Amino acid sequence: MAVGSRLGVVGFLLYFTYSLGVFVLLGWAWLAAAGEPIDRLGLFTRARLLREAAADLLPFSQIGGITLGVWLLGSQVARARIYSSFVIDMLTEIASQLAFTMFGIGLLLSIPIAGGNEQVRSLITIGACLISALVLLMLLARNWGLALAEKMAHRFMPASVQAVSAVGGELRRASAPGRIAFVFLLNLAAWIASGFGAWIALRLMQIDFPLWEILSLESAIFALRSVAFAIPGGIGVQEAGYALLAPAIGLPAEAALALALAKRARDLAVAVPTLLIWQLSEARKLVISMRQRKLARGELPD
Repeated sequence: MAVGSRLGVVGFLLYFTYSLGVFVLLGWAWLAAAGEPIDRLGLFTRARLLREAAADLLPFSQIGGITLGVWLLGSQVARARIYSSFVIDMLTEIASQLAFTMFGIGLLLSIPIAGGNEQVRSLITIGACLISALVLLMLLARNWGLALAEKMAHRFMPASVQAVSAVGGELRRASAPGRIAFVFLLNLAAWIASGFGAWIALRLMQIDFPLWEILSLESAIFALRSVAFAIPGGIGVQEAGYALLAPAIGLPAEAALALALAKRARDLAVAVPTLLIWQLSEARKLVISMRQRKLARGELPD
């Protein structure tokens, strides 16, 4: 692992710091989808960090991350706005990933693949097709799915009618083409910035490789991880993807493995402190709440 050792502590810290900047873009996208003021960017960035941290480390993968992200926002943002903004953010994130993946496939098709390995292109194409199907399904379900949910709430869950209608109202309010386009562009910028981060990591390891080829590689890796969305953090999928795809575009296997390990270490360095800080914050809120209840009952001196 001589290549990986070139990154060093300083290099890893630079890569880690750059990666945090990508989360600011993701937080800004969610903020824009919610239509909240810019001074809440920090809150939405923390929610996005928590969402990714839980998806990388905790059981139930993406579902756990979504739940915790919504939980964090719930104390300061209206629930209906959180849910509607999440739908818009998720839709535009998947659509922007599709755009980035198609861009990467176009680049890969223009790059001679070592050994003519058609399995490489087949796997990438499968990932792109799955993402396309998800985008199409969500576009079709956005309007009729909401109407169906409102009808079911009226019929089977009368108590939830107001909440469902509130989410529907927020979703319609936030679905202006200009806002959707802005959120899409922010998410697309985040995908590109994330791919650019891999090129930066390689440069910090003193490996000079064309930026466009690294972006095509990263778009393919993201597509493969989307295929394995049920696996927390895409454990094993990311590493296997680098082992399969990197040599095909001429990136040495040792450099690909070093990059995969650097990204995995970065994920852990982001996720572990994020979850610990969240746990400590929730524990502090619980202690304060318990103390206030005891004071109200006269069980503690003022």
